[in-house]
Amino acid sequence: MEKLSIILGKTVQRITRLRGGGSALPGLVIEHFDPKFINKELSKLPHGVVVISGTNGKTTTTKIVTELLEKQDLKVFTNNTGSNFVRGVISAILEDIKLNGEFDYDIAVLELDEAHAVKFSEVAPIDYALLLNVQRDQLDRFGEIDHTADLLQKVATATQKIVVLNREDPRVGEIKAAKTEYFGLSDKLIKKFPSDDDLITKQRTKSSDKTASVIFKDLHDNQATYTFGKKDYIVNLQLKGMYNAYNVAGALALCHSILPNTKMQRFCDDLTEIKSAFGRGESFQINDAEVELLLVKNPSAFQLSIASFADSDCEFMIAINDKIADGRDVSWLWNVDFSALKNIKMVSGIRAYDMALRLKYDNIKTDLVVEDLEAAVRKFANGSKKHKRIFATYTAMLEIRKIISGKSIL
Repeated sequence: MEKLSIILGKTVQRITRLRGGGSALPGLVIEHFDPKFINKELSKLPHGVVVISGTNGKTTTTKIVTELLEKQDLKVFTNNTGSNFVRGVISAILEDIKLNGEFDYDIAVLELDEAHAVKFSEVAPIDYALLLNVQRDQLDRFGEIDHTADLLQKVATATQKIVVLNREDPRVGEIKAAKTEYFGLSDKLIKKFPSDDDLITKQRTKSSDKTASVIFKDLHDNQATYTFGKKDYIVNLQLKGMYNAYNVAGALALCHSILPNTKMQRFCDDLTEIKSAFGRGESFQINDAEVELLLVKNPSAFQLSIASFADSDCEFMIAINDKIADGRDVSWLWNVDFSALKNIKMVSGIRAYDMALRLKYDNIKTDLVVEDLEAAVRKFANGSKKHKRIFATYTAMLEIRKIISGKSIL
């Protein structure tokens, strides 16, 4: 049965590619033909299966964890095509599995949306889970954020070994599991990481009193300090922004849970080589100017980006779309405090004028509003040679990245 499933899946995969179809179809076929396929293949892995879920930071954190484990000589299987649901994972397995059933990996590190993570837990083993946060941008897909937290609780309950939790997220920090570890913030940084509740009440001034295995203590430029045990570790990150530095804390806590005999200094040394994930702080060189592309999906993500970069001497562009993948409701922009953001040269995207109006209420002048993204990026990139940063929602980020990579801005 296994060999027949592999042959069928690889055949569908080949036909799909020839026809220019998506990556999930082979997984869909095998999901119906052999429902136990994913369980059989992932159960072969000696170090088990890791699931990373939450609203913000999944892609970057999955990349960090994957690369840290690879640097410890583990062969890591991951769903880096972006297919973060069960059939997408099956399709990714079909890419690498041999016809004789050999699946030559030590561990799987999988990025999964909350609802898909629950479905995954029903058909495949989860040995370790890292649960990052619950934020508002999931509302279009999963309903109220308390429901999203319930989904993560189900993932935690299904996890067989260790669940690593963000102790500072009011909903994630209360999740129960057989064995938990936490990552957290120092009191100095807690105000810079607002939850949805904090954006309204602004009441938190201290970090949680739960004991965290890794604490993100401080950040100066790109030099981050983490506390593990009673020792501080200073890391020069290529990853930019406070949100990515906090993702690192979660990744360190998870990796140490998986490989407890590896010294923390080894993980920290390896971190210095890891770069940002696709569209999450990527840098591009255009006409002698560096342009960074920063994904912003919800109030807390945008607030953290502003806190990380508002004081820098650079020019900014904001691109806001309201397609399905972004979320149709952009009223979340009114929960962001933009008052620290200056030198905004361009606002663009489908909801450019909504964004410009929001900035006006914070008394922020916008130089230009251009709805067409390609025209906006071209004008923005071909301005001065100053360092530039673009804040973009998900579909705007994808489009801008394509424009920049295709060099159509010149």
